[in-house]
Amino acid sequence: MTVTPQPIDFVNSPPHYREGGIECIDAIRAALSEDEFRGYLKGNIVKYCWRERHKNGLQDIQKLGWYGRELEAFVRLSEDKIDLGLE
Repeated sequence: MTVTPQPIDFVNSPPHYREGGIECIDAIRAALSEDEFRGYLKGNIVKYCWRERHKNGLQDIQKLGWYGRELEAFVRLSEDKIDLGLE
């Protein structure tokens, strides 16, 4: 029986960001305030948009999309908290 290795997903779950039993993004989220984390996500969107022609091309576009979806989910969660009176 041959086991086919799974390709490494460097956009959605890079293995070097999962060391120590926690995703790096989760550790960053826990260490920052809500405003700081929102700024962190926006900064990464700008970074990957800025460098895509000069470094990783399509992979950088995929990463800026990943950060955009994270920002959207974060904003929706924040708005839900406000709607529920949790903020």
